[in-house]
Amino acid sequence: MSTPDLQFPPLMSGEACEGSAFETACQRAIMGCEAGLVCYHLGASALEGALVFAPEVPLREAMAMLPLCGISFQNALGALAPPEVAVHLEWSGGILVNGASCGGFRAMASDTNPQAVPDWLVIGFTLPLWPEDDRPGDRPDQTALYSEGCADVQAPALLEAWSRHSLNWINKWEGEGTRPLHAEWRGLAHGVGEPVTQGALTGTFLGVDEDFGMLLRDDTDTHLIPLTSLLENS
Repeated sequence: MSTPDLQFPPLMSGEACEGSAFETACQRAIMGCEAGLVCYHLGASALEGALVFAPEVPLREAMAMLPLCGISFQNALGALAPPEVAVHLEWSGGILVNGASCGGFRAMASDTNPQAVPDWLVIGFTLPLWPEDDRPGDRPDQTALYSEGCADVQAPALLEAWSRHSLNWINKWEGEGTRPLHAEWRGLAHGVGEPVTQGALTGTFLGVDEDFGMLLRDDTDTHLIPLTSLLENS
């Protein structure tokens, strides 16, 4: 499907989807599409976007694209939303708007071996625009974009801005490594220094290593949980 009304930055292209943007992007990646494809679904109640990468580094390094895409989303929404709207990121991909869960990111790759260079990597997000029902008070820890004072944020403009910020951060990552990403992420990360449960482990979230792996301290040891543990099965 052509996308004449949406503008994507150089080296990126768009494909509108009737179904899941993430699943479509993974299918296109398996079929050998060009890197930079942005699959998206502008739904009535949710926005979905997914970006296809063709990494040239091992997967453990390429997984930096997960926090990179999250940072890009925060930058995009931060520029479009009222200044009082706070956007933070969970290590596992979750998006928080004004302290409540508001969708999140997911990842899939052609290979789950951290040392291998994958043929492709897809990072996608789902953002609820409207609450699931008319009783949002039943789920105070969850929210939707338009419930948080962002009614003037248009989903197509947010998607375009996300793609632009993503390209900007990709270029910065390629030129400067992960240092700028770490500096930006630290200011947006949720839960550092607090108790967390990740998989089978529960402890204090100390921060991340150079590849954004979670450092989690329990009663006996400090554990490193790599970002690759978040990959969905392809």
